Amino acid sequence: MPLDPLAEKIAAAMTAAFPDLGGAVTDAAEARRVLAAARAPELDPVPVGRVEDRMIDGGLPVRVYRPEGAGGPRPVVVFFHGGGFVLCGLDTHDRLCRVLARGAGAVVVSVDYRLAPEHRFPAAVDDAFAAVRWAATHAAALGGDPARLAVAGDSAGGCLAAVTALRARDEGGPDLAFQLLVYPVTDAARDTPSYTEYATGGFLTSAHMRWYWEQYLADPADGDHPHASPLRAADLSGLPPAFVLTAEVDPLRDEGEAYAARLAEAGVRVGSRRMAGAFHGFVSLDHVLPVAAEARRAVVEALREGLAAR
Repeated sequence: MPLDPLAEKIAAAMTAAFPDLGGAVTDAAEARRVLAAARAPELDPVPVGRVEDRMIDGGLPVRVYRPEGAGGPRPVVVFFHGGGFVLCGLDTHDRLCRVLARGAGAVVVSVDYRLAPEHRFPAAVDDAFAAVRWAATHAAALGGDPARLAVAGDSAGGCLAAVTALRARDEGGPDLAFQLLVYPVTDAARDTPSYTEYATGGFLTSAHMRWYWEQYLADPADGDHPHASPLRAADLSGLPPAFVLTAEVDPLRDEGEAYAARLAEAGVRVGSRRMAGAFHGFVSLDHVLPVAAEARRAVVEALREGLAAR
């Protein structure tokens, strides 16, 4: 296992506090209770100009982060959190959203999309697309520039970001300037070499992913749909430029890198980077893990440069 000693220690501690999904814990509500009871690190929040919780489109919760300082219209980034389409929410990804808002000088709209199994595929996809359309329509009111609209997400949220880019291309917009995909889920098949090599030991396990997909899909055949598995889309041309970040010790590594490769083959401008010695879910650990701080700089720079290019 190519984790350095510090990363290995942190991954082990996270694993100990995480529910045994698909094993001792099979109920989503119980999994959420276990996570809620886990002790979170006490960190000073990353400073931004303003944070506002609001409801959009008849009851979809979002959290809007505005960067510090004055100036003209800012880029707008619509962010989708990870958690296997089942767990997590606005609070679990607050730090990462603050990092993106501050680092990229962007208005960030974090979306509290509906979770499975109470709301199975394609509920989260529909919420994600609705949120992006709302952000495009209301960008100016948010202090943003609708011509510099991006999507971003980690893990399951990376899947939603990729799928939203596909839907925006195929369903009349909005026009997206960039997509930031952090160790994204891209395929329900779960049959890549990294699924075998890192089935255990790197925090996220192949058993976790099997359980997540069982919660998310009402019918396993839905996994063939490109809105569940964007890697299976027949055509990836005409999508916005992208940056794909993967972790070396991660069952999802190969499918994320395969998606970046397919984007490039389709003529999409794409950057990608594999973080050596990193495990799934590491990006928000920049306060304790040097590779996470390096990844934070990489994603912020990619987002800033991608939005400046528009």
